[in-house]
Amino acid sequence: QVQLVESGGGLVQAGGSLRLSCAASGRTFSNYAMGWFRQVPGKEREFVAALDWIGSTVYADSVKGRFTISRDNAKNTVYLQMNSLRPEDTAVYYCAAPQTHYLRREAAEYAYWGQGTQVTVSS
Repeated sequence: QVQLVESGGGLVQAGGSLRLSCAASGRTFSNYAMGWFRQVPGKEREFVAALDWIGSTVYADSVKGRFTISRDNAKNTVYLQMNSLRPEDTAVYYCAAPQTHYLRREAAEYAYWGQGTQVTVSS
């Protein structure tokens, strides 16, 4: 059973930074892609970033140049470094894992999800 546990959310002022972490367990972490999504009440879950098993990455246009996804296979952990945060980045952020090592952007292609961590950016 794959388990994903996020941490690192919180309240930050606009222009600030946060780093989210997601600890994974239950399978060989290094063999699979990972992703981050976010969701605000009343809206669909939105793709943020993903990386594959060899470290190739893809980002939503809204976060490109500000957010960086990375992984530490020795720690079974994926990170989302968020810089230059804006109020519109406020959301619950979810770590997710697909059943493949290829990059995926659609939430429906992810089999496993964390519980989410709240990020609030004040103006």
